[in-house]
Amino acid sequence: MKKVFAPLLAVACMLIAGSVSAEVKIGFVNSQRILNDAPQAAKAKKRLEKEFEKRDQELLKLSKQLQAVQESLEKSSATLSESERRNKEREFNELNRDFLRKQREFKEDLNLRQNEEMAAIYERVNKVIKGIAEADKYDIIFQEAVYANPRIDLTDKIIKALADSAK
Repeated sequence: MKKVFAPLLAVACMLIAGSVSAEVKIGFVNSQRILNDAPQAAKAKKRLEKEFEKRDQELLKLSKQLQAVQESLEKSSATLSESERRNKEREFNELNRDFLRKQREFKEDLNLRQNEEMAAIYERVNKVIKGIAEADKYDIIFQEAVYANPRIDLTDKIIKALADSAK
């Protein structure tokens, strides 16, 4: 019984899929292009740059200071007494730890903010895609594909809708 039922079920599914596929309206959007070209993404990038600019400058300054201490230590290590050399090495190590800690915190904070900004952009993009899908009566819109025929590519339409909504 199972041997007869399985092939019949497969044939029935193929017939149903064949009759439905003629009526299915499919679209595709290139998510990476949307994120590169959407005005919301550019605004988010500028906001993040402005927000983290001061801390980035502080890290750059600390990096230069660390490099200067290292160069000073290398140049004068032969002429310094043992205690002076240890003090300079301790100063260098403390400065290096401080730099690495601040650098790690900076990266963590930046990643967190980038994720927050991206989540907001994705939410907006998905609303626009859903709105276009409903308005144009799409059955399915793919955001990732190995290949998509340019005639079903809705990326430019999505980017234009995002630009219009950003005004």
